[in-house]
Amino acid sequence: MSAFKRKIKMGMIGGGRGAFIGGIHRIAANIDGEIELVCGAFSSSEEKSKLSGEDFYLASERCYANYDEMMAEEAKLPLGERMDFVAIVTPNHVHFPAAKAALEAGFPVLSDKPATFDLAEAKELQKIVESTGLLYGLTHNYTGYPLVKQAREMIANGDLGKVRKVVVEYPQGWLATKVEDSGQKQAAWRTDPKKSGATGCVGDIGTHAENLAEYITGLHISELSADLTSFVDGRTLDDDANMLLRFENGAKGILHSSQIAVGEENNLNIRVWGEKGGIEWHQKEPNTMLVKWLEAPMQVFRTGMGYLGESASNAARTPPAHPEGYLEAFANVYLNFANHLRAVIDGVEPEPSNLDYPKIEDGVRGMAFVEAVVASTTNNAAWTKIEA
Repeated sequence: MSAFKRKIKMGMIGGGRGAFIGGIHRIAANIDGEIELVCGAFSSSEEKSKLSGEDFYLASERCYANYDEMMAEEAKLPLGERMDFVAIVTPNHVHFPAAKAALEAGFPVLSDKPATFDLAEAKELQKIVESTGLLYGLTHNYTGYPLVKQAREMIANGDLGKVRKVVVEYPQGWLATKVEDSGQKQAAWRTDPKKSGATGCVGDIGTHAENLAEYITGLHISELSADLTSFVDGRTLDDDANMLLRFENGAKGILHSSQIAVGEENNLNIRVWGEKGGIEWHQKEPNTMLVKWLEAPMQVFRTGMGYLGESASNAARTPPAHPEGYLEAFANVYLNFANHLRAVIDGVEPEPSNLDYPKIEDGVRGMAFVEAVVASTTNNAAWTKIEA
């Protein structure tokens, strides 16, 4: 039980009117009743930031013109009134300067992915996190699904034997045409190298596939051979990616991500095979995982059932057969981060389960992955080491 009886107070950078991911973050933060939004710099426009704050029922004086003003003013408030941490929900190019400003002002950070615009920024941010000693989390939200945690636990326990092969896929179809020219805000910044970074599809969803593969297997990808393509005429950044993977233990893998796969929604899925068995999980049916054995019948694991391990059980909120999905998985990242932060504020050791959320190391690996993918593609899909 926490020594203080109040919610963890959250500030937000970005996520104002017209934004997509900001609303997802606010819902996820609110699901377990542990976090409340108290302030924000919701837009680069002061007027829009104030209007967005009205939408969220916030006092006008806690809705700031920019994040520098927010850091300065919030730092003047006493603990218990000021924000306890900052959620960053902006386009990619703002992630690093906003996180740097927050950490240097003394505020922990939970950021949307990717961590930064490029690998150099990610490494610099890692140094800032280490020097300040403050918490930093990254919302690779697919790690929050109960059966993803079950798969990770089974592999860590050796149930499947040594991992041999990993196939992870993330196809979407929403960028099959040049919708960025129609004024579609989400498409516009994701296809703009000044805001998205060196990649489009890979930075947006390929990093989710990379992170999921490493999270479930507990293995790092050591090198890759990648082929990026921009299929839509006039598009600067990639909208399709195909790659071969080599893992540190000798396992081999395949990763493909695409945003021009017509008819696909968010069809993230992963299959992992070890010496004794394998698992198969699909984000479109997240409450089911297939477990396949060398010399036994296939099993069907379901979210919320008593036979699941501790990490999967802790991540489920409802009884069996009551569907849980994307928002709940996102909320698990927020909940573990908030509980870890609560322990820090209380000056006590956090529960081990509260440490289970993506951190700055995952952010650095994600940006190193992106850099290796670009380098490999530039060199005709040559095998390229991930230098994290």
